[in-house]
Amino acid sequence: MSKGVAIIMSGPSGAGKSTVCHILLENDKNLSFSVSCTTRQPRAGEQNGVDYHFLSREEFEQRIALGDLLEYAEVHGNYYGTLKSEVLNQVKQGKSVLIDIDVQGQRLIRGACVDDSELAFASVFVFFAPPSYKELESRLRGRGTEDDESLSKRLNNAKLELEAWNEYDYMVINHEPVQAASEFQAIIQAEKVKVSRVDLEEAWPHV
Repeated sequence: MSKGVAIIMSGPSGAGKSTVCHILLENDKNLSFSVSCTTRQPRAGEQNGVDYHFLSREEFEQRIALGDLLEYAEVHGNYYGTLKSEVLNQVKQGKSVLIDIDVQGQRLIRGACVDDSELAFASVFVFFAPPSYKELESRLRGRGTEDDESLSKRLNNAKLELEAWNEYDYMVINHEPVQAASEFQAIIQAEKVKVSRVDLEEAWPHV
């Protein structure tokens, strides 16, 4: 059995990541979405371990001190982060995990890979992009959910994120969600069957 992979996925708001992730998760039952941990209070209908792992601030800071987090950040007074065990335990079982994270979070995981060979071995970095900045702007304006100031901030952030595309192993351009999901799935499958990830005694026992 080949090991799974940890797919670190970044892209600007409006690129269509959520739609493509939904397609991937529907079509591949051996693929899961990483559940982040946070110190904020659960909202109505949210379930611990499903939407987030809800931790106290003390618990979260203990996790930081123990090196249990791949990355974390404090946003509006609350911590958010990705548990290393949440990802690597599934990878060991042959499952693959999607981690949707911003460019800064990706850089933190890249940095962690330098001193963690297991994490480096499991990680694949994919940049998810719109067909063009003009198309991205059109999509965000088309939502009609934000005022001009908020929209301008999103667009400025998007420009900065788009400049980071060459920090990744792969880039998927979302011209159309089904096509983008197909390309994404091909990347995952190719990475899973790399010789370095295959257990030859199990996969090819006659050798």
